Amino acid sequence: MSERAAPFYCPYCGDEDLRPSAEGPGAWECASCNRAFRLSFLGLLATGLRRDAEGTGERGGAT
Repeated sequence: MSERAAPFYCPYCGDEDLRPSAEGPGAWECASCNRAFRLSFLGLLATGLRRDAEGTGERGGAT
C-alpha cells in the first residue's frame, strides 16, 4: 500500500508548518496555530460529476 499525500497547508490558519501527529494515520499538527486535525477519505460520490452543454461542471443528482 502506498503512502497518502501530505496536506500542503493547515485548514484552519493556512500556514505550511505541518508535521505528522503521533495520534495515528492521517493525523497532522500545525506548529503555527497549535491545532491538530485528521484527514481521511470518505468514499466516492454516487452521483459523480456531469458536464452540461456549455462545458462547465456541475454536481449530478437532484435538478
